[in-house]
Amino acid sequence: MHHFSLQGGDLFVEGCRISDIAREHGTPLYVYSAATITDNYDALATALAPLDPMICFAMKANSTLGVLSLLARRGCGFDLVSGGELFRVKQAGGAPHRCTFAGVGKTRAEIEAAILAGVYSFNAESVAELEAINHISGEMKQRAPVAIRVNPNVDAGTHAKITTGTYENKFGIAFEEIASLYEYAATSLKNLELRGVQMHIGSQITETGPFVKAIQKMLPLVSELKRKHNIQFFDIGGGMGIVYKDALASGKPDWWKANPQQMTPAMYAAAIIPLLKDLGLKILIEPGRFLTGNAGVLVTDVLYVKNTGAKNFVIVDAAMNDLIRPAFYDSYHEIIPLVASEGKGKLVPTDVVGPVCESGDYFTKDRLLPVLKAGDKIALMSAGAYGFVMSSNYNTRPRPAEILVKGNKATIVRKREKFEDLVRGETV
Repeated sequence: MHHFSLQGGDLFVEGCRISDIAREHGTPLYVYSAATITDNYDALATALAPLDPMICFAMKANSTLGVLSLLARRGCGFDLVSGGELFRVKQAGGAPHRCTFAGVGKTRAEIEAAILAGVYSFNAESVAELEAINHISGEMKQRAPVAIRVNPNVDAGTHAKITTGTYENKFGIAFEEIASLYEYAATSLKNLELRGVQMHIGSQITETGPFVKAIQKMLPLVSELKRKHNIQFFDIGGGMGIVYKDALASGKPDWWKANPQQMTPAMYAAAIIPLLKDLGLKILIEPGRFLTGNAGVLVTDVLYVKNTGAKNFVIVDAAMNDLIRPAFYDSYHEIIPLVASEGKGKLVPTDVVGPVCESGDYFTKDRLLPVLKAGDKIALMSAGAYGFVMSSNYNTRPRPAEILVKGNKATIVRKREKFEDLVRGETV
């Protein structure tokens, strides 16, 4: 569910007409719905209430302070993968003691900062990392809380670049090695507190089967670790997917009933609660895309229309540096005009492309879209996760502004970059 809708041919977010926001703040422009983010969080928390879970937002999906602060005020924890993300959590009013720190390449400075901040747990991903955390925490005269990330060798069936749970991936430690590694850590790494165990099998998973399979495989191991090492939590990772195709329709109240194949929080909860409720451990979950993905759009202006005889190109002012997912993952984003087209329903095969000097700078190819003309504005839906957060200044392009909408109020939560920002810190 989300709070984007067509009203009289105009695209709205909550109580605001997006074309009005774009007219005031310019394009390219990210626009987020606060109600969508909080509704998604509340729906997941309610569905999983029997487990009393600690929900840690995977903030690599969206680390804008305005978004983080919404979730922090809800009591949400955070899943971190860098020292910069820890800094952002504190800036947004989040609690480090409700944060997990993941990632295969933590630096010494990051480990020290996380220990001082009092993170809930490190998710360690190699023997070398465990030994480094042990050494650093010993020098600091601390005991660092850790969970070892297990690679359960379960294929989630998602895109190769977002699959994390098989032995072909760089993440975690092989399932078969975990029991002996906990023994080694317990007997030899005295500056570690073995607080839990963690897994994560991938992203954009839209059915319950992979989660169930991974949890079922993990349960005997988790029970053994609880008995032998008195671990306190089982972190089942994240990965819940969202709707990209037919995204606008997914905001309608009856949409879920019409599309039962799409996994909802209730379906997810019904699948995993029976497996976990009698485990006797704190359950952690790390959703990212699910909380913010369908809460944001990228708004862009049509600059030119170019017909080569073989192709109909719509050239817009957003580019792959603003939203890299189509170029990087060949991903799909629904495209909606902010104002209904005057083409009376006529659709034409269209390539929507940006101005960056790369053939890969496109948002879609040969998609049937309404007839568009220079000056029209369109929205790329479901851009609230892995959108701005993956943006860059490639081609020396300033990054867009970000707007957060609550009801009928639109607030700038990140100013548009200026040319001066692009060279700040450089010298001739």
